[in-house]
Amino acid sequence: MLSALWHKARDIRIERRARPALGPGEVRLRVTRCGICGSDMHEYLNGPHAIPVEVPHGASGVAAPLVIGHEFSGVVIETGSGSDLALGQRVAVEPEYRCGVCAACRRGDYNLCESMGFAGLMGHGGMAEEAVLPRYMLHPLPDKVSDRQAAVLEPAAVALHALRRSGLAAGQSVAVVGAGPIGLLLIQLAAVAGARRIVASDISDARLEKARSLGATELVNSSARSLPAVAAGVDVAFEAVGMQATLDDAIGSVRKGGKVVLVGLFGTTARFDAFDLVNREVEIIPSCGYRHVYPDLIGMIAAGVVDPSLIVTREIRLEDAVAEGFEKLAQPNEDVKVLVAP
Repeated sequence: MLSALWHKARDIRIERRARPALGPGEVRLRVTRCGICGSDMHEYLNGPHAIPVEVPHGASGVAAPLVIGHEFSGVVIETGSGSDLALGQRVAVEPEYRCGVCAACRRGDYNLCESMGFAGLMGHGGMAEEAVLPRYMLHPLPDKVSDRQAAVLEPAAVALHALRRSGLAAGQSVAVVGAGPIGLLLIQLAAVAGARRIVASDISDARLEKARSLGATELVNSSARSLPAVAAGVDVAFEAVGMQATLDDAIGSVRKGGKVVLVGLFGTTARFDAFDLVNREVEIIPSCGYRHVYPDLIGMIAAGVVDPSLIVTREIRLEDAVAEGFEKLAQPNEDVKVLVAP
């Protein structure tokens, strides 16, 4: 089957690999859509970061080269023993591995599993014609949720989990630092949650206009204006970039007693003024992946409450994933979310 295999940085190859055997409790999908994530781009540009190279990942048993892509949807074409899914069932993939027996899994916090990882980063993923996955990763889709929407459920789940971690209440004010895919989905979900004021910050005017269309009430191009000066006193700030400057903006924008939720992935150590945080009782809340949000998101999409596919800017063929996907996204561009359609 045709697959996008990560071998090393700047070396993703579109090549054929043998169809993997189906084990107990596993399901084979025909992949319908697979998104290119910022994490995928980091692996492509200067990885490995999360991808196991020398030692296989404990949950997947896989090391590079591996099929990249963890934001995907598909159709069931074969089931192993113990699966209750019917052939032809459309599904969304929640790609987090979980062991089910560690302390975090027993608490229900499976996103903090001791064997935590993601299909498409620590095991074979969805940028291929087919994928084999454990049944627990799959969520049946109603007819009212499209394949395109289902492929963007994964970043939407990241956003919804972060929103829930924040405890955002209707009528509160929000700053979202970074109008990339996660930031834009945070804006859409915060608007649905009843935030009365949503300040979006980015260096791209095009992305800021997209933020406005999804519910942002104020826009700040941070290359020209200071976010803390504009958004000073918001209840919650979401840092969705992973840089020191954007962390400083997020902390500087919240009121006394406010909350800063860390969603962006920092590649290096971040710094903060501990005295300022203590003096203002500002909470720093990390948010990792997601747990127990897919069913609610699927219901919200089916009801027309949210549409995560509004962030999709292009769809491309699997054969073109490197040239039209990874390479173009590595250059300055106005893309937000690119989907690969095997």
